Amino acid sequence: MARGTKRSLEGKNVVITGGGGGLGAALGREFGFAGANVALLDIDYEAAVLAADKVERGTATAVECDVTDFDSCRSAIGLAEERLGPSDVLVNNAGLSHRSAFAETDIKVIRRIMDINFWGSVYCTKIMLPTITERRGAIVVISSTAGYAPLLGRTGYAASKHALHGFFATLRTELPGTVDVMIAAPSFIDTKLRHHTLDGDGEITDHPQARVGKMASPEDVAERIVWGVERRRSTIVLGSVGVFSRYLNALAPHIYERMMTRSLGSELEH
Repeated sequence: MARGTKRSLEGKNVVITGGGGGLGAALGREFGFAGANVALLDIDYEAAVLAADKVERGTATAVECDVTDFDSCRSAIGLAEERLGPSDVLVNNAGLSHRSAFAETDIKVIRRIMDINFWGSVYCTKIMLPTITERRGAIVVISSTAGYAPLLGRTGYAASKHALHGFFATLRTELPGTVDVMIAAPSFIDTKLRHHTLDGDGEITDHPQARVGKMASPEDVAERIVWGVERRRSTIVLGSVGVFSRYLNALAPHIYERMMTRSLGSELEH
């Protein structure tokens, strides 16, 4: 499986977690445009059905799945493969964030974030790895700028994304020449997720979100991720803010932390 060889997605079967809305739904449409069949897994089954209806090419199916439950993941993936056939690509997209200082955050919130963002990805990868290895497919994990740099007011979220980086970068070293493992790290995306983050008590917060730079559309991010899968990329950092943050944090972390804290300080003013 040469790295210089472009991967064709025509007729391939793709499983996307968190596929009912936002980036997950956009990924379903974009993989469909590339000729793939897609299974959109989401705890919100009705949202997944609506998203599947908007996939214009190939076959799209919706499957209810709670990624925090290993048995639910196994059942959902089994149902997806009954409908579409063996899977070639897994996109670990399901995610949740919080916005609260750690001192004011109930530990159950941190655990919830880790269960969805990290363990959900580990569960689905564990279940699907034998099939994807046999088919010499690809695994994608949707990380974030917070996967390689601190992010004020999001200790649990940053921890989950750092964990994803460590897990999947290491997994890549275990699968040379058999499975492509790609980490995609966007910065701020204009999706409903930003309006459904948790506060320190685990409730949905309506506090205005601070951000840096222009938010990317889910369609643009999805297009780049599919591009990365086709070209067998190992890592893609999306957006100028993401690229700048990655290098500044690596070269001068103290400067990055000061700039980030100043830009996002309003996150803790409530």
